[in-house]
Amino acid sequence: MSRLKITYEKEIVAKLMSKLSLTNKHDVPKIQKIVLNMGLGEDASDGKKLKACLDDMALIAGQKPIITKFTKSISNFKTRKGSNAGVKVTLRSNKMYEFIDRLVNIALPRIKDFRGLSLKGIDNSYNYSFGIKEHIVFPEVNFDKVDKIRGLDIAIVISSRNKKDTLQLLKEFNFPLNEKKN
Repeated sequence: MSRLKITYEKEIVAKLMSKLSLTNKHDVPKIQKIVLNMGLGEDASDGKKLKACLDDMALIAGQKPIITKFTKSISNFKTRKGSNAGVKVTLRSNKMYEFIDRLVNIALPRIKDFRGLSLKGIDNSYNYSFGIKEHIVFPEVNFDKVDKIRGLDIAIVISSRNKKDTLQLLKEFNFPLNEKKN
């Protein structure tokens, strides 16, 4: 078990129960899954670049990604139905907690001119999403072997009933949120 999962079960649940005035520990918001997505754009048709993206995403996530395909042909975007669109990974359980630990403590502080994550990333389902412009902030990725710096979208699915609960959970996990910007 990862150290963050143990911390969540032993400390964070108790803190959230008191802060959110909940009586049942099963009502406490929790992270259900994390989805990492990397769009490839024009590089999706090139086999070598696709393999490099798959390898980088596998290093970042700790498990093998899948290749996403276009479902529609759109001529303005030069896409064909069934052609490669990007790579995606869904993390659950222990790998999810290990990824959050590495993200918050190692990757986000390495971002150049980082001032915190925006609170506008919370959607109507009370999940949190944000993007990283450079995937090389993760220490697993070898900077010398990267052919092109790519962006990465991170969606954190949270079982929460309102925005305040989601915000409180993210604060307990030490997410560097910028509350002044909003």
